[in-house]
Amino acid sequence: MLELNLPWINQIERPRVRRRLPVVLSRDEVSAVLGGMAGELGLLARLLYGTGMRINEALQLRVKDVDFAHQAVIVRAGKGGKDRVLMLPQALAQPLREQLASSRKVWAEDVAAGTAGVEVPHALERKYPRAGASWPWFWLFPQDHHSTDPRSGVVRRHHLYDQTFQRAFKRAVRAAQLDKPATPHTLCHCFATHLLQAGSDIRTVQDLLGHADVATTMIYTHVLKVGGGAVRSPLDTLPVTGAL
Repeated sequence: MLELNLPWINQIERPRVRRRLPVVLSRDEVSAVLGGMAGELGLLARLLYGTGMRINEALQLRVKDVDFAHQAVIVRAGKGGKDRVLMLPQALAQPLREQLASSRKVWAEDVAAGTAGVEVPHALERKYPRAGASWPWFWLFPQDHHSTDPRSGVVRRHHLYDQTFQRAFKRAVRAAQLDKPATPHTLCHCFATHLLQAGSDIRTVQDLLGHADVATTMIYTHVLKVGGGAVRSPLDTLPVTGAL
């Protein structure tokens, strides 16, 4: 852009992405963690594990994004800014209906108080100014109080804060007495790994996670090899010479 001759610029290599093996919990460990979370946060945790969504994708779900007729959950502008369709776990159908009923009460109270309104994409807000106050655009997991937008000064209802869920998840991991450094995103890793263990096609898992490159999804195949799935340790082939 500046039309400067910089001969040394060609000697700079592109940064190499170093993929690390993710932390993955067993099914029993996932069950123990989920068992320590109840109510709205428990439903959110089960939704993350049951669909492979990331925490921000789940928190930004709208009422219209849950499709019971097609048993699907639609993620808008998720990984890579793309939309994708996920399965709606049958075990969560009734809890999600109850969550929608609870959210509708919050929305109705906002309408009655004249404070209805949530953030919507800017282009849509210009085209449909009243969309933010409509029920279909309301949050699936709304916050229990209103917040002031620091950019515009508008008072509106935000979705549930990610820090709230992270603290609850950390307490559940501690209560389950797990030694692994599990975080909310660990549920996404568990979703992918357990699907592959059950025989799901890696391309299907790639689409569900929203990965642009299958090489990113391939990291979970390395996790599957841990524990003697492919290679037997030579120690196990030695004759027993004594007790430890």
